[in-house]
Amino acid sequence: MNPGIAGPAFVPPSKSTVRRIVISSSIGNALEWYDFLVYGFFAPVIAKLFFPVHDQWISLLLAVGSFGVSFLTRPFGAIVLGLYADRKGRRASLTVSILLMVLATFMIAVMPAYSSIGLAAPILVLLARLVQGFAVGGEFGSATAFMVEHSPNRRGYFASWQFASQGLAAISASAVGALLNTWLSHDQIVSWGWRLPFALGLLVGPVGYYIRRHLDETPEFLLDKKQSAPVRAAVFDSQVANLLVAVGIVAQSTVMVYVLQLYMPTYAVKELGLSTAKSFGVVVLNGGLQFLLSPLMGALSDRIGRIRIMLTTSILMALTIYPMFHWLRDHPTIGWLMALMALSGIFKASYSGPMPALMSEIFPTRARSTGLSLAYSLGVTVFGGFAPFIVTWFIGVTGDKLAPSYYVLAAAVISSVALVVVGLAMRRRAPARALTA
Repeated sequence: MNPGIAGPAFVPPSKSTVRRIVISSSIGNALEWYDFLVYGFFAPVIAKLFFPVHDQWISLLLAVGSFGVSFLTRPFGAIVLGLYADRKGRRASLTVSILLMVLATFMIAVMPAYSSIGLAAPILVLLARLVQGFAVGGEFGSATAFMVEHSPNRRGYFASWQFASQGLAAISASAVGALLNTWLSHDQIVSWGWRLPFALGLLVGPVGYYIRRHLDETPEFLLDKKQSAPVRAAVFDSQVANLLVAVGIVAQSTVMVYVLQLYMPTYAVKELGLSTAKSFGVVVLNGGLQFLLSPLMGALSDRIGRIRIMLTTSILMALTIYPMFHWLRDHPTIGWLMALMALSGIFKASYSGPMPALMSEIFPTRARSTGLSLAYSLGVTVFGGFAPFIVTWFIGVTGDKLAPSYYVLAAAVISSVALVVVGLAMRRRAPARALTA
């Protein structure tokens, strides 16, 4: 394992500092996922307003496709903002990324519809998604590095708040979606109601910016800040294998988000015929379990090991996901949907809670932010960004409502293989020179 900065150079942060570190590092991630989930939840409305075509299926494909296109800029943002974080500091990069995310959210919240400005509407929506993709490309790596480098002995617990904040974002986004669909008529939602969730998300930005501007840089980075060329060191010289393994590790986590959280309300309404408000409500359950259990699983991984927890979860997911969807298809009720979302929420927390700490230990300090950002961005782009598009397309072409289970199963297998590779590498090498050093 990476030895970190144990010894006289490291002074454990105070409780108040710990709270500020967790909040500042998690708030950008929460805003990112809140905005992404809201966009996905309201994809049918956005499709009608910004991508109006005669065929509703093609219109929805264009909307979820524009969602996926934003992921193409993630790797670019990961390199640029990761490089900036590894040279100028984690705090500096985090400040830039949250400003860009707020800008993208504002653009979507106030964007005139196609009926008002024509072709400029979908183009500007696409531009906003690209800006946000660039911003969040560097967010995960810098935020994770910021947390683990402030507490090298509790990396699992600290870094788990990255995904606990995703759970909080899922609760917030789905709760807002459920309330709007309960209180407003369909015409009101199409006219102006869909903008409210994005406007609410804007309130988070100034708070996150203020907190990040008033935090100290990490001690570990300050000790190692004279290292140069982090992108080359992290990716193109000696870290290619680590990068590929880290991308594989991300697969299951990101697919569980984009298929089992973001896509499920659309799936429940379009394919199972369930009510919109109740479909949003079950995502609250999933997000709540993730929010509550991720820190517990992260802390547990500090005690018994990260790979043990994550590999067990991957195997269980691979074994159960198809039967769960098969049963749900044959029994399309809110009760069974709730059962599937509850179990997937437990799996999500068990896998993703320890994941950021494991990934942070793969890369050395001088290249940690770049390596983390690029690995996570590539993983999310490859396995997550176009997941709703692929599943929607596959169901439309084949009529097979079990398509989501196939996608999740494939991701679980890929991540299991990646975890086995990491585990074997750890056993072959001495602790100070392991793959995670």
